[in-house]
Amino acid sequence: MTDTKNHSDGVAASLEGRVFQPASFAELAEAVELAFDYRGDVTAILKSGESLSGYLFNRQVSGSDSSLEVFPSDSSPARRIRYDQITSIAFTGEDTATGKSWETWIAKKDSERRAEVERVAADAQARGIL
Repeated sequence: MTDTKNHSDGVAASLEGRVFQPASFAELAEAVELAFDYRGDVTAILKSGESLSGYLFNRQVSGSDSSLEVFPSDSSPARRIRYDQITSIAFTGEDTATGKSWETWIAKKDSERRAEVERVAADAQARGIL
């Protein structure tokens, strides 16, 4: 599969900005799986020349009847696209999950809990309870 964005470290933290031009059904299926897990908009370039940007919310792999479904960015109704109509998939939208890890979430929640404890303690002191 051709990926048009170079990554010097060999491992990308995000797919954002990458374009996949699959050379086989297996590569296309792999690109669609990556797009399905992506938390941003993707753009499918179709054999007709049409570009469809939106959020990929469903896919069905069943040989020649394989298809995906997209909520288009322009708010038009959801579209179903057959795999055999796709020439490339670009990860064009912002990856809303980039940099968001379990450790980051834990640190944020810990900070929020500490701030709440300090607020409650200050309130209790102001009322003469502590």
